[in-house]
Amino acid sequence: MKLDNVIKWFMPKEERFHELLDRDTQNLLQAARLFLDIAKSASLEERRVKVVQLRALEHEGDRVTRQVFEALNSSFITPFDREDIRGLASDLDDILDYLESVAQSLVLFDLGGSPEALRRFAEILLSMVEEIHGATGLVWNLSNESRIQESLVRISELENQADALYNTVIADLFKHGHDPIEILKWKEIYEALEDACDACKDFTHVLGNVVIKNA
Repeated sequence: MKLDNVIKWFMPKEERFHELLDRDTQNLLQAARLFLDIAKSASLEERRVKVVQLRALEHEGDRVTRQVFEALNSSFITPFDREDIRGLASDLDDILDYLESVAQSLVLFDLGGSPEALRRFAEILLSMVEEIHGATGLVWNLSNESRIQESLVRISELENQADALYNTVIADLFKHGHDPIEILKWKEIYEALEDACDACKDFTHVLGNVVIKNA
């Protein structure tokens, strides 16, 4: 077999990683939209139904993440650094895990209310995930660098909004004499939502590194 044929045999199909990460971000986008529906609902019964749907999306995200790792292990050459691809897939998995965990907690804690802060967090996360989906789709053609950077800046701005929201809502929880058990429940919810926003920001660090390394 000629050397060039050997090289072609071991070359990865870039479309393989492109397709997997696109499926991953599409799945996450669907989950973020569903989480916003859960946040807006004041019905525990409706939340229980939607949490089951969200859990199915979380399982799909796990499956795609495993496929990314398997593709990394079976590819001789990858379109970007292996650790960067692994980091992108891991961060997407983390974001979805946080969304599913918060939704589960709302049901387990019997929290049927839909406070404005919960809805606002869900809106911020959806906006961040929309930017993540768009930017990830652009990274395969680095002539899109300026558009990718715009998305990264937008995600950073949204993360700052989430930080400010978190500080405000935690202060309000302790300020207005809520029941101590309710305070602990909602504090855990908002901490996890803040963590989800941080995971979105972590994703942009990896994506930014991909752009820098391959520009």
